[in-house]
Amino acid sequence: MRLAIKSNMDIRFLGGAREVGRSAILVNDRLLLDYGMLTGNPPQFPVDTPEPDAVVVSHGHLDHVGAVPSLLSGDRRPPIHWTPPTRELALTLARDTLKLRGISGRGATGGSQGQRRRGGTYDCPFTEEEIRRVTQVSETHSYRETFEAAGHEVTFYNAGHIPGSAHVLIDDGDTRLFYTADFHTDDQRLVSASTARPDADVIICESTYSDVEHERRQRIEKRFVESVRTAVWEGGTVVIPAFAIGRTQEMLLVCAANDIDCYVDGMGKQVTKMLRRHPEFVRDEDALRRAKSNARFVTGRDGQRRRIAKQNTVIVTTSGMLSGGPAMTYVPEIRSNPTNKITLTGYQVEGTPGRDLLERGRAEIDERVMPVSAQVEWYDFSAHADRDGLLELLSAYREAPILVNHGDRCELFADELNDDGFDASAPELGEKVTVN
Repeated sequence: MRLAIKSNMDIRFLGGAREVGRSAILVNDRLLLDYGMLTGNPPQFPVDTPEPDAVVVSHGHLDHVGAVPSLLSGDRRPPIHWTPPTRELALTLARDTLKLRGISGRGATGGSQGQRRRGGTYDCPFTEEEIRRVTQVSETHSYRETFEAAGHEVTFYNAGHIPGSAHVLIDDGDTRLFYTADFHTDDQRLVSASTARPDADVIICESTYSDVEHERRQRIEKRFVESVRTAVWEGGTVVIPAFAIGRTQEMLLVCAANDIDCYVDGMGKQVTKMLRRHPEFVRDEDALRRAKSNARFVTGRDGQRRRIAKQNTVIVTTSGMLSGGPAMTYVPEIRSNPTNKITLTGYQVEGTPGRDLLERGRAEIDERVMPVSAQVEWYDFSAHADRDGLLELLSAYREAPILVNHGDRCELFADELNDDGFDASAPELGEKVTVN
């Protein structure tokens, strides 16, 4: 009688280990999970450029998908698997990256390290040609639809983060790996909470808010609405900086549900229109349609924006951390009037103008440090699970090894999990973990 020999699963962390950004995980040297970038000047990319047989992408945020086109340089053509919204968001972000950096595909060189644009401040790891190749190798899948990728069975489950975001279950025939990616265990207006907890032998879990307890969303929304209404009633203008993907649509839904008229500007306009084409990936298709109808889309340039900023109105606009986009026009226009408000709606990374504005009451906008007399507020409309949400998901996997990633305190959270009876660790950047 022959005994079946169980093979090991090798998991290598090329990015996102003990950090937030540039997520990239290589499974069995064949299957790549995500391939993102860490924004900055210069940006940072995963620590290695693998040549996988297939790529699986969890969701359409820059830190998970931003460098994917670079995997198609040279003769490499691995298929890329994702949900339909993630595919469209990835292409939108890739084209925006080229546009922002002023790089054309003609005469540019691709490759793992990309090129440095002479006179510029940014490394871009791909060209227009490689973006075109993405469309040729793309394969889209719905939730709970099992498919084959690089000899593995893969299944997506709703992660409750943004439309199209997915938990990823990978089965190599011996070991089942559950990659949570970014997720949320509470309903948002835009997407429903993560609830799927498939059987798994090993878990890779994000830990972005492992030491935070979010305020209840209903209370946050109530305070936000009261503040916005007060400012408008007093004759002020409210600028709501919001991430284009997910947060802009959430803010439009909140405004529509509370009869607050608003403008919308920036990449969020394009994303909002795109999501209307994928109703199965949003929580309430009719509510999103009404929110889109309630918002007035800004179509002009800075002249129109300055005229809008002088109105007694509400403006939802990119960028969420005041590091670019139409906010660079709106904030200088409203900053001097204390009746006006700037309501930040997401996490502000250290060193960004949004963080400086919160902490110091001034921000560098278009290379000028501007004091701001307008009221500055921050609301935690997070799309990530907090500590309770993380523990809620992990409670289903007490017998499985937990690999903690995507956080600023991965080691501490792993230690806290171990104190609570879990088997947890926080792999280092570049480390390979073998699961028996």
